[in-house]
Amino acid sequence: MTAPADNGSAAPILQVRDLHVYYHTPLGPVKAVDGVSFSLKAGERFGVVGESGSGKSTIALSLLRMHKPPARIEGGQILLDGTDLVTLSGAEVRLLRLATVALIAQGAMNSLNPVIRVRDQMMDGLKDHGERLSRSELNVRVCELLERVGLNPEVAQLFPHELSGGMKQRVVIAIAISLRPKVIVADEPTSALDVVVQMQVMETLRKVQQELGSAVILVGHDMGLMAQFVDRLAVMYAGKLVEVSPVHDIFAAPLHPYTALLIASLPTLRAKSQLLGIPGLPPSLLNRGGGCSFFARCPKAMDVCRTEEPALRAIQPGHWVACHLF
Repeated sequence: MTAPADNGSAAPILQVRDLHVYYHTPLGPVKAVDGVSFSLKAGERFGVVGESGSGKSTIALSLLRMHKPPARIEGGQILLDGTDLVTLSGAEVRLLRLATVALIAQGAMNSLNPVIRVRDQMMDGLKDHGERLSRSELNVRVCELLERVGLNPEVAQLFPHELSGGMKQRVVIAIAISLRPKVIVADEPTSALDVVVQMQVMETLRKVQQELGSAVILVGHDMGLMAQFVDRLAVMYAGKLVEVSPVHDIFAAPLHPYTALLIASLPTLRAKSQLLGIPGLPPSLLNRGGGCSFFARCPKAMDVCRTEEPALRAIQPGHWVACHLF
């Protein structure tokens, strides 16, 4: 399957081709990621959005080969600068993490060791990847990284529990950019923060991303946040991508009914209107059956949707959708 891409001429730095990631259970495989393909250009901000359980975080972890049993990559390719991460050994992937592709995890407090000072945690990553610097030189590097994300260098001597939620997340961002990776994967980096701190953290991420020229994959469920941050947006449902488009186009004219319902659920300051929810629940990924996975919840469902699964295909330049309406 061709990976959905924008219509620019730059070569992609990351290509995900027909990726399948299953969680193996006594009842059978849960197909969390079922044939996902997309590409990412250098410096691009790409969003992956969907409801809980759609497979977003599984994709994020797969890009760094950080999934654990019972999860397993069953097929596909993850090409980073032409190197297929799926075929690499654990030791080889470990060297690429942080140096070439870095993760900003969903829970900062779970990412940071509560009994180790911030300075030592930041130094660990640098030393583990062969940065041969003296202790004083490492201290300077840590202070520079903290200042880059808007934190006082004195934060380096604190423990994570002494920091606010926003400060912890900035520390995680500082660690993620410490070796200037080409790709940053941000898995719901603001999910536990209030709205004001959320925007501050996202502005910090935008700033460092532009300074480094790194590409960012933002994973989340907040369509409003995606609209303000990403260049292109992929909408995920039941382990598959159902729409991929430049973010402006997808908000101006969403093609897939699921995308349209997600956007309709957003509050607006322009006019008072009733917030709309999406009726029903996502299907089980254990035994999804045939046909379109959104059929039971779709207000525009047709008979063909019940029996035939729609393929993701380009409807217009840069705009891909998996729906029998098109």
